[in-house]
Amino acid sequence: MVRQVKRRPVYSPRTSGAVELMLAENVSTLGKQGDIVRVKPGYARNYLLPQGLATIATEENKKAVEEHRVKLGELEKQRKGAAKKLSENVSKYSVTIEANANDEGHLYGSILAADISKSLIKAGYKVEPEHIRLDGPLKELGMYTVKLQLHSEVSSDVKVWVVPISGSK
Repeated sequence: MVRQVKRRPVYSPRTSGAVELMLAENVSTLGKQGDIVRVKPGYARNYLLPQGLATIATEENKKAVEEHRVKLGELEKQRKGAAKKLSENVSKYSVTIEANANDEGHLYGSILAADISKSLIKAGYKVEPEHIRLDGPLKELGMYTVKLQLHSEVSSDVKVWVVPISGSK
């Protein structure tokens, strides 16, 4: 009687079974939108393609993504230029915000990024609350220098005066 020996299958990473895909969205473990990546067929078939995170990397798709990148680059350049212009203008301006305060100068409430943004928008500067970088809410009367991050590469400072409401101390 011949005895059969059961062999365990040997699993080895094969690069020949990889599938080339183009990412349609940013995937933290793989890369950014438009990158060409090589992944295992199961990962592509079961996750990336059904979720719409990637597409098959054809020459036509590669060309379309390259054109899209050029357009995005131009838009980003325009946004950066607008942010620089806004930064130059807003750095020359100082915001005055009236608030209720006690005799020692402590505010009954606090001044937040949204309050500063409202004052800047009222003055004609399009600065959203998410552009304003505060260490914490402003809780006392006085003058503060507040950092603005208008673009990833453009930042500025604006002076904020917190004064008591007219008629009170």
